[in-house]
Amino acid sequence: MELSAVPETLLWNLYHRAAEARRADRVLDDPKAVELVEKIDYPFEETFGAVNPLLAQGQALRVRTFDNAVRDFLDAHPDGTVVTLAEGLETQFWRVDNGRARWLCVELPETAEVRRELLPDGERRRTLARSALDLSWREEVDPANGVLITAQGLLMYLRPPEVRTLIAGCAERFGGGALVFDAVPRWFSERTQRGEMRTRAGYTTPPMPWGLNAGELSGVRTAHPAISEVRELPLPRGRGAYYGVVWPLLGKVPGVRNMRPTMTAVARFS
Repeated sequence: MELSAVPETLLWNLYHRAAEARRADRVLDDPKAVELVEKIDYPFEETFGAVNPLLAQGQALRVRTFDNAVRDFLDAHPDGTVVTLAEGLETQFWRVDNGRARWLCVELPETAEVRRELLPDGERRRTLARSALDLSWREEVDPANGVLITAQGLLMYLRPPEVRTLIAGCAERFGGGALVFDAVPRWFSERTQRGEMRTRAGYTTPPMPWGLNAGELSGVRTAHPAISEVRELPLPRGRGAYYGVVWPLLGKVPGVRNMRPTMTAVARFS
């Protein structure tokens, strides 16, 4: 497998998610991710370095935050549609599918080809080779039974005007629906743009032009009048002192909340 720049980050995510899923005390059950890592011919450790257990657990807990949001949506709209924007090799479908919902995966052509090869489309799940910024993907979605859109690990790689346009486009088209997304704080965004986020193995995180501090979250509502609510989604409590005690407290302390390297939120549309 050969990918570069931002598309290669899907392998970083898969690598760490699978590492956490292999643990006996794991915080995420993801056998499909383990299967993919064992199947793909790619130098994971040589490229990304040895797995950092803290990073792997953090990645898995972030994924669980998205999973919980999707499960809540499917409980309320069992025949609804889940649209995943640039999910790469995310295996959420195999973790949370209810056997009735429809899934549309919107991927860049480069990653769509990889996803179709490793995770072939099914009767209720298909991959559309199109940029998330090409809003024509909205015409592929039937909103009759409810729509939930997820943008996991996507928005931070877009320019601020592109983020605003994408969120507004979702709000405009999918009244009654919602968008679940994650963001990095401004300090993290700035470090990636200076090339300072690098592993010991030499892998450098691609630049992330869009940063959003926790205190700025309410500003997302200004992207479109149909955005009725924007709120942060709490990370599930994990194991150990950091994810079991420290992280939950960080999210509640003003002035310290922005120290967290990531935040997950939901924007609801009227």
